[in-house]
Amino acid sequence: MARIETPRRVRGTQDIFGEEQRRFAHVLATFERVRALYFFQRVDLPVFEDTQVFARSIGETTDVVSKEMYSFPDRGGDMLTLRPEFTAGIARAYLTEGWQQYAPLRLSTSGAVFRYERPQKGRYRQFHQIDAEVIGAAEPAADVELLVMADQLLRELGIDGVTLQLNTLGDAETREAWRDALVAHFAAHRGDLSEDSLKRLDKNPMRILDSKDPRDRPIADAAPDIDAYLTPAARGFFDAVTAGLDAAGVAWERNARLVRGLDYYRHTAFEFVTDRLGAQGTVLAGGRYDGLIGSLGGPETPGVGWAAGVERLAMLLIDLGKPLRTAAVVVEEDTPAMRALSRDIERILRGAEMPTVTFSEGNPKKRYDKAARLPVDYLINLTTDQITGQQVIRVKRRINDRYNTKGRIYSALKRLLRDRFHVDPKDWRRVAAHGGDVLLGPLPS
Repeated sequence: MARIETPRRVRGTQDIFGEEQRRFAHVLATFERVRALYFFQRVDLPVFEDTQVFARSIGETTDVVSKEMYSFPDRGGDMLTLRPEFTAGIARAYLTEGWQQYAPLRLSTSGAVFRYERPQKGRYRQFHQIDAEVIGAAEPAADVELLVMADQLLRELGIDGVTLQLNTLGDAETREAWRDALVAHFAAHRGDLSEDSLKRLDKNPMRILDSKDPRDRPIADAAPDIDAYLTPAARGFFDAVTAGLDAAGVAWERNARLVRGLDYYRHTAFEFVTDRLGAQGTVLAGGRYDGLIGSLGGPETPGVGWAAGVERLAMLLIDLGKPLRTAAVVVEEDTPAMRALSRDIERILRGAEMPTVTFSEGNPKKRYDKAARLPVDYLINLTTDQITGQQVIRVKRRINDRYNTKGRIYSALKRLLRDRFHVDPKDWRRVAAHGGDVLLGPLPS
């Protein structure tokens, strides 16, 4: 019989398991807690959208739209795209679901996003993002709130060595004047630019500023800064953002070459960067996009937001330590009485917020070996005393009891023995003192 070949995992995807999954889940749980502190509502969006949602919002000249999107016709002939990011979908929902009545809106979401690019450390074709947006607030205070929230998230994750880089893209008048100056500068060096930068010169000249091609760097570094073209209103907006960050104690540094190429971006652009991830050093990034909703056919509506890759944040986490307050129950005799007792112990321990698992299959040694391999705080053995024939509970500590698991288990088991078996509290105290971590509970059959 021919051997059937097992299908392989698709390149650029990942199976998240074990310690890696634990770190991944810690990032998401911390994000959910922090976003709730700032009163950001959770929103969940479709995984795919009409392709025009992304083509018009991200920009058809960008690499994401022209090279990286997963787009396909469905059976009805509609052109659909797996979401490469969240902001466009949120903007579409704001328009189509009537959310304008709730503005200003603080929204957050998380989930899988998809881009066809070369897989590398911390970068996948299906990866995961967390995202926060404020829609309908034109004031610089919204930018400050988002940046303070991002800074708190990184601090609560324990991620250090991250720098907030900040720039202004000005208002529409500023951008138009600066764009003309950039086109003139780069056109004078047309013969020395890379092929990609030549394509961007007419449609997206600001993107040349962040080109990584060594042919472009000297020309980009010599390009005029935006500061010479800032209107008083644009300068005042940026000053208000930086003053707000200073007042909140959020450290930042100016990066005058930090840009967003599309015309609907305004004012604030920012990135939290680190040198711990090699060349791909951006941890969290965002900016103000006051023209985005208008580009999708809606009324001109201010917006600002950021996104961060969950995988990258998980890679930067410090040691999380041992899982908290966990127990494994090993049933040594598979009898109805023992199974009932194990279910009661599971119920009461989980009621005390302790993750608990029971092993009742296989011979006793195999059950114990399986339980012993788990990273649990305590093992609870259920057995029968060979002399008296009574059920016995033994609790064995596995690791340093830094989370007071012992006290929680003792309290839970005391309630069980009192409520189900009517064991006198005086007898329990005597039994509990019998062997330290070993609790001998002579229970009625």
